[in-house]
Amino acid sequence: MVAPRWLLSLLALSLTTILHAEEELGVMWGTAAEEAKYYPIVNIPIPAGVPMRPGSFEVLPDGRLAVGTRRGDIYFIKGAFETPPKPEYHLFASGQDEIFALSWRNGAMTATTWGEVTRISDVNGDDVADRYDTLTSNWGYGEYHEFAFGSKPDPEGNIWVALGLSSSYESHNLFRGWAVKVTPQGKMIPVCSGLRSPGGVAANAAGAMFVTESQGPWNGCCSLKHLKEGGFLGHPASYNWYPFVPGMKAPEVEPKSDSRLGVEKKRVKELVPPAVKFPYIKMGRSISGFRLDQTGGKFGPFENQLFLGDYSLSLIVRVTTEQINGVWQGACYPFREGLSTGIMNVEFSPKGQLFAGGFTTSRQWPVRGTEPFAIQRIDWNGVVPFEIKEINIRKDGFLINFTKPVDREVAAQPKSYQITTYTHVYSAGYGSPEVDQTTARVTRAVPSADGLSVMIHLEKITEDHIHDFDLGPITTPDGQRLLHKKAYYTVNEIPKN
Repeated sequence: MVAPRWLLSLLALSLTTILHAEEELGVMWGTAAEEAKYYPIVNIPIPAGVPMRPGSFEVLPDGRLAVGTRRGDIYFIKGAFETPPKPEYHLFASGQDEIFALSWRNGAMTATTWGEVTRISDVNGDDVADRYDTLTSNWGYGEYHEFAFGSKPDPEGNIWVALGLSSSYESHNLFRGWAVKVTPQGKMIPVCSGLRSPGGVAANAAGAMFVTESQGPWNGCCSLKHLKEGGFLGHPASYNWYPFVPGMKAPEVEPKSDSRLGVEKKRVKELVPPAVKFPYIKMGRSISGFRLDQTGGKFGPFENQLFLGDYSLSLIVRVTTEQINGVWQGACYPFREGLSTGIMNVEFSPKGQLFAGGFTTSRQWPVRGTEPFAIQRIDWNGVVPFEIKEINIRKDGFLINFTKPVDREVAAQPKSYQITTYTHVYSAGYGSPEVDQTTARVTRAVPSADGLSVMIHLEKITEDHIHDFDLGPITTPDGQRLLHKKAYYTVNEIPKN
């Protein structure tokens, strides 16, 4: 009997993971001690009798923190926002399975689990759920890899759900590998195909919906993808469910393996390239849940940016997005490492604190953090770090914005900017090395009068490549160096004007 291709690939990957996990997980930014000077981590104590495996968060109107767990419980926590935290845990609901999204709306909780979206209510007012209404279960499920991740309600009240494939390679059950949206009335509307193993769904500042995707088949590295209606997001295993979507047809051309996304997006017009790629290990290994910073500056100088967890590397990264020629793209930046466990999800509090939580498993998925589960809080202490705030593309270069004024003499020197570019093989194989490397030459650098931005002009921008920035020489006028000198911009499109 010959083992199927996907099983052989999985066995090879498992061996590689076992051989290299310890080495890879030990190679990180090395900035945790400096990060703590601006963003200290606060542990939220969990009582010994509470079986907590956090998978989702929500802030309740009465100021409590709701936590959905992997085993299907929902806890309400009083005192989580206090300094120091004084948590009191209350079990609100149980009996669900792997709750990886929670939202409170119109006096009831909505939970997204691997098999359904459920509205959970407390009818008699005793603070314990006593009514469970299935909004929809119109997708298939049957094995452990078929996770489901949901969003908060969009402006119309819809919950967007991203459905993981079966065994990472195939789609054995209805709509696996699709994103769908669920209306407040419970109607399920298929949105787009081509997902592999999503990790979270949320909107950016413009209201566009995005999903995080893990490295694997047809995904050279982890990424943030735009959930474009009618789009195809890269993995062809979910083509088989198009006949169940009236008015939507499968792409006429299937992608070719061992190609490049830049080539295939010209062949397959429905193909939506990842908006932001996270170079493997450098910026993530299993990107997970994420939230938009709308704290009004309570969390520092990063308003309207996305903050994302990473399960394997136990860290938080930042992302900025922009739409160029109608296509979403943007950059990712290091933010905070040193969390205690595998991060599944994050949530902002009304006080501007960022909660992060998750767990480890016995499924041979390596995690850098050593705790079996944790809820932690990242607070901003009011001191602004010197950081790359945001990078925006221009037709002949990039505008780099900083959180503090730069030394304009240093910033005006082209040699202060080291930029390499690379892409990945678009392949049915698992992941990809960085390929097609180039060096981008900076021809001119022009700091703004206030020193808060620098326009760098490049000899050439390479489309469909990650532009890997190293700004090590840049300092403030008093010699302060960047907390994180690296940033990574994914170029899908070059502005026409």
